[in-house]
Amino acid sequence: MASKRPQDECSSTERKKKKEKKESREEPAELCAAVEEEQVKRAVQEAWSSRASYKHGDLELDCHPFPHCIIKNFISSQTFVENLQKELLELNFHEKSNDLYKFKQVYARFCIAVCRAALFGRFRSWLGEVLGVELEPTVDISCAKYEYTDVLLCHDDELEGRRVAFILYLVPPWQSSDGGTLDLYTTDSCFQPQSIVKSLVPSWNTLVLFEVSPVSFHQVSEVLSQDKCRLSLSGWFHGPSLERPPRHVEPTIQRNPHLPRDETLLLEWINPLYLDISYQEQIQEEFEDSSEIQLKGFLKEEKFKEVSEALWLSQIQWTKRGPPNKRCYEVAALDSLPQCVSACWELLHSEAFFLLLSNFTGLRLHYLCPADDEENNDEEKDKKEEEDGEATGSSNKSSSANAKPSTPVCCGEVRRWSHGSYTLLHDGEAARAEYALDLVLPFGCAGWQSEFGGFTFYVANEEDEELLTIYPEDNSLALVYRDKETLKFVKHVNHKSTSDSADSSTCREFYDFSFVYYE
Repeated sequence: MASKRPQDECSSTERKKKKEKKESREEPAELCAAVEEEQVKRAVQEAWSSRASYKHGDLELDCHPFPHCIIKNFISSQTFVENLQKELLELNFHEKSNDLYKFKQVYARFCIAVCRAALFGRFRSWLGEVLGVELEPTVDISCAKYEYTDVLLCHDDELEGRRVAFILYLVPPWQSSDGGTLDLYTTDSCFQPQSIVKSLVPSWNTLVLFEVSPVSFHQVSEVLSQDKCRLSLSGWFHGPSLERPPRHVEPTIQRNPHLPRDETLLLEWINPLYLDISYQEQIQEEFEDSSEIQLKGFLKEEKFKEVSEALWLSQIQWTKRGPPNKRCYEVAALDSLPQCVSACWELLHSEAFFLLLSNFTGLRLHYLCPADDEENNDEEKDKKEEEDGEATGSSNKSSSANAKPSTPVCCGEVRRWSHGSYTLLHDGEAARAEYALDLVLPFGCAGWQSEFGGFTFYVANEEDEELLTIYPEDNSLALVYRDKETLKFVKHVNHKSTSDSADSSTCREFYDFSFVYYE
């Protein structure tokens, strides 16, 4: 009998917990008074249609930079909200991470069950009347948990059928210094995001909603607090999509043929090991097998040290490169580079280096490159042209399809990576993807750790498959040959990169030369 008593008590406790959960779920989620008032609804409807601001009690509508509404104390019962938060935190969250975001998420029937009546019942009707559209009863809701270094970068939520986005915050007391703000962007005449003009700090039981449109660019800034959890329910109300303008196409970066520099430049700069013909043959064999290679200690040590020190000089003019829905990092103005940095740039752009790359990879980047597979290469290029059709953005290849041999070209930049830097995958990049050889040569990344971000991911287009990861490593030349189905991005550099300890404000950064070569 003694052995059964604890089991009975345990069963009783479990039944009590289940009963409490059931009662918390069955409690009606009454909305705040502002949403229930007919007069307020008409006022919000008028303000929204005229793109004017409006405030009444816990409800506030602002139309800059795009219409969004904030409703504090959205659910009137604090007990209901507290129970909701508690039960959500007990769910099994799954980590989500790609070029755009890093956080934990769960899709749960429970989320839908407890919020259906409130969000997708009365409030959906209220919102439909405010917007003057019929919103579908489609349920699209999930729970997200953002913790230290989690982030959702700049995007516009565009997807067929999405009409209104919403977020219900279930957070502890929160300040802007904790990060995790909902940042809203202005846009330019091409409907591209420019700068953050408003940041909404998460607040307990507060609902934020906005209309999904060509200008609704926003982000969840990186969570900086190491001991707080940014919990929220979010999703979309579905309805007829707003008309969207034609997709903006960025101008292509100018490509140039090699600079007329001879092999003395290689002898001056490059580790003699990599100038040995027999070793180059080994490198080519390995590269042809895997389409990528990293050549450690590539530059002579004294040259690498000289360039590393020069990259820190204040004379270099750095410009942030955007737009933020595609990239965010700094690029150096070439005319401001110190002499040794400029000389390194010339090395990577030189005729001798084009020939060296040909020897490393077997690609036809120089007319002296062995032409053993020329016939096969020509057939492959013909096949590529047929697949490309009339306009794939590969204008250089298309215009020279009948002019053989084509002139190898390259483009490149000197980049600086620091906290907040990243690049994203985007439709324009996928549409214009070409066969190309990527080169990255990093500087100043001693002590850089993978958990900081800043590494380059190669992925298969329209798939989640990770093909290759390149981590920044001092004086290690990375070469990657990619086809038209391979895309790349640089993972967001997070807050862990800014200090060695919690009380340090030392900011870390690293640099690289990034070139792309085309046959």
